[in-house]
Amino acid sequence: MAADTTLLPPSPAPVPVPLPTPPPQNYKGFVAGIFSGIAKLAVGHPFDTIKVRLQTTPPTRFSGPLSCLLSTLRHEGLAGLYKGATPPLVGWMFMDSIMLGSLTVYRRLLHTHVFDDGDGRPLPTYGHGLAGVLAGATVSFVAAPVEHVKARLQVQYAADKSGRLYAGPVDCVRRVWRWHGVRGVYHGLGATMLFRSFFFFWWGSYDVFSRWLRGNTGWSAPVVNFWAGGLSAQVFWITSYPSDVVKQRVMTDPLGGGLGDGVRRFPRWRDAARAVYVERGWRGYWRGFLPCFLRAFPANAMALVAFEGVMRTLP
Repeated sequence: MAADTTLLPPSPAPVPVPLPTPPPQNYKGFVAGIFSGIAKLAVGHPFDTIKVRLQTTPPTRFSGPLSCLLSTLRHEGLAGLYKGATPPLVGWMFMDSIMLGSLTVYRRLLHTHVFDDGDGRPLPTYGHGLAGVLAGATVSFVAAPVEHVKARLQVQYAADKSGRLYAGPVDCVRRVWRWHGVRGVYHGLGATMLFRSFFFFWWGSYDVFSRWLRGNTGWSAPVVNFWAGGLSAQVFWITSYPSDVVKQRVMTDPLGGGLGDGVRRFPRWRDAARAVYVERGWRGYWRGFLPCFLRAFPANAMALVAFEGVMRTLP
């Protein structure tokens, strides 16, 4: 005779066991940033050399970007366009690793602890901008000495090494350290941090362009990264360029003392900013902008393709 089961309680429904949340892969952004730095240097350094020379020399030396390019090739050859490339070759690998790695971490922290309302929405655009500001401040401590050495090498115009103050990047660091110590090596740190605060516009606009392109085109991820990276870099340079002009003036200003490079002109950032205006008016803040603007798209587009591609590839 079958047992009567009418009085037995119904079996409880199985409770789903939540899967453990995988730990954040923080290392990926730092590794991918190395490849971004290599791509950026290969494409962008010649443009950067022209930009720095136009920013830091009297208007009578070069009539414009083309004049600077032809003069450099005529007197120094193709290698002249890659002067000062050794510091950023090493430095940009570290700088992009730290910048993009910390950017990835700051995005996650802001999304988790500031902007997460439990509704699963992605980090808002201004959250990406804020992460950019934090990443810019972080990387400035690596970028300042690298860009300082690079700038001083780029404004050495003698084709013969015997006519230059610095034989190379190591010699430049050694001499500056000998006479001015760590403060001399980090000369221009404040100007660097101010300049990189404009990363707000870079990474905020990168998010805007990326979302629009993903939603309105059928492009592949690398193509979206290329166009979003190039366009957002141009937004960044349009907003930040005057601060970069002043930064370069600060970094190429003679340090004086036993270094024997001349008399210091700009003890403060505002002194350099005022000098730019006195010399050329408001146009002075945009001198050298064209090579910078032309460089911004291809260099940063390829850098972002490399970064996002490695991010997708790494386990």
